[in-house]
Amino acid sequence: MDLARALDISAAGMVAQSGRLRVIAENLANQDTTGSTPGADPYRRKTVTFATRMDRALGLPTVQLAHVGRDATAFPQRYDPGHPAADANGYVRIPNVNSFIELMDMREAERSYSANLAVLQATRGMLVRTIGLLK
Repeated sequence: MDLARALDISAAGMVAQSGRLRVIAENLANQDTTGSTPGADPYRRKTVTFATRMDRALGLPTVQLAHVGRDATAFPQRYDPGHPAADANGYVRIPNVNSFIELMDMREAERSYSANLAVLQATRGMLVRTIGLLK
């Protein structure tokens, strides 16, 4: 495999993980966003799905962010009778975002991004040394 292909593959991985981090950040930013009227849905957690895509220019499969979906789990409820979105019993439906899960997903995405960055930097170093030998 030539070095330019390694750069492109690493870049594709970094782009996919960047998209994942963006979705995680959106989930964390909206973890307290409830509905404004009784019965209104709060923010629903987003999920990401990756897929393998054949890059015709490279002739190799690469990863891409395939789909940003919605988590279908039920909304938890919190007793808060003074809240504008409280139902007749005083319960408010809150987002199905668990900050612990989001932080673990963020850590995994960050490690994957860092691994791709390390490959990118090593490949760049090899290219620089190769050019130095040709001088």
